[in-house]
Amino acid sequence: MSADRFIVAVLVVQVVCAAFFVWTILESLLGLPPIGWQAYELIQIGAALGLVLGIVMGGIALRRARRRTARVEAQLRAASGAFMDLMQERFAQWGLTAAERDVAQFSIKGLSTADIAAMRDTSEGTVKAQTNAIYRKAGVSGRPQLLSLFIEDLMDGPVTPRPGRIAEAPPAARSPAPVDASPPG
Repeated sequence: MSADRFIVAVLVVQVVCAAFFVWTILESLLGLPPIGWQAYELIQIGAALGLVLGIVMGGIALRRARRRTARVEAQLRAASGAFMDLMQERFAQWGLTAAERDVAQFSIKGLSTADIAAMRDTSEGTVKAQTNAIYRKAGVSGRPQLLSLFIEDLMDGPVTPRPGRIAEAPPAARSPAPVDASPPG
């Protein structure tokens, strides 16, 4: 059973049970004629079973949600670790010093030159010189390009279409239909 259908089933069971108890209250408030005791007992047993079933199904849904959350958190930790590994690998390729690695990491995180200088207990001029050295070694002209290098690396994985969908280039990216340029005749 899919997760959405499962949740809908839980809600339906709980709505039916709630309707029974609301009906019981309305019956006494509005002075409606009571139903037979046998039918009432059967409905009451059904409502109790429905509530127990709702508790069980709710517990299963909660367990599934917790497992899914744990799986996603593990994937996020793995991706974060992979990004850090990628950064360190790039820094080594570029031959960054330890200080330049720190500055590059803070820069990628989006800290300003003043913030980086304060955190490293150095002058802004030193940080500017280090960032210029980083950009030169990385072959970029500024922070946005530096960041784009890492984004490109993260996006370099295989891009596969979702099942049931056809991977198609956007209209502007498609090549135009061939044109017959031969003279008529």
